[in-house]
Amino acid sequence: MSAIYKALKGEKENKTVSKRVNRQRVLLISSRGITYRHRHLISDLQALLPHARKEPKLDTKKTLYELNGIAELYNCNNIMYFECRKHEDLYLWLSKPPNGPTIKFHVVNIHTLDELNFTGNCLRGSRPLLSFDSGFDNLPHWKLAKELFIQMFGVPPGARKSKPFIDHVMTFSIVDGKIWVRNYQIVEDADGGDPTLVEIGPRFVLTPIVILEGSFGGPKIYENREYISPNVARAQSKYVAAEQARARQVAAMDRKARRRAEVVKTDPLADASIFN
Repeated sequence: MSAIYKALKGEKENKTVSKRVNRQRVLLISSRGITYRHRHLISDLQALLPHARKEPKLDTKKTLYELNGIAELYNCNNIMYFECRKHEDLYLWLSKPPNGPTIKFHVVNIHTLDELNFTGNCLRGSRPLLSFDSGFDNLPHWKLAKELFIQMFGVPPGARKSKPFIDHVMTFSIVDGKIWVRNYQIVEDADGGDPTLVEIGPRFVLTPIVILEGSFGGPKIYENREYISPNVARAQSKYVAAEQARARQVAAMDRKARRRAEVVKTDPLADASIFN
């Protein structure tokens, strides 16, 4: 019995323990019509995500489900698609092909690395720490967004072109129903004190619009009722400007009418009329 026990024990020791490997890969792609600021933002995100693969621009904006085939072609299980409309409005689609879900954000307050000129810096290809606001644990749609952010921005250990260092922090904070994204460098104190954070960039704000059950399709499982599209905001601002211009025009016409009414008629018996 001892011989059998030793043989079985040796077999167990020789067996290699299978370790779970995190194989997250992100397809980074944009639509046509993006501006130079949008392009710089995408380049900054590519530098921060060594496990991302950047692809040329997508020609169509109607059949977005084609992105699932492109992701499968390059063995990517995450899609980060930037859609630009009217050469000024930028939208971000985060999707998990092929079964979903998909979240659509409106990207505002974009500031790239070249614009900020912060003193913070990090090693190219290093892995970040992801810090989330406590508000992400309150509602279901925030929990879903948090999980997608972890899989998109969390660089897996041993990923392609990644470095085995953690020297920066990406923070996601919820303020007024919007997600504020910031990137900070971890600066260690030479005297052994607490480390400090120095902002690196880029920085941007995400407004959730809709969540789809599938990958770029399927029924809506969440819709932000408080979201106002840029088209509606621009139309409202134009309407207000037109009303102000119309009010100024009416006021100018009223002033002219009052001036005509206030003109004093000449007296026929006045000296100027008699002796003229």
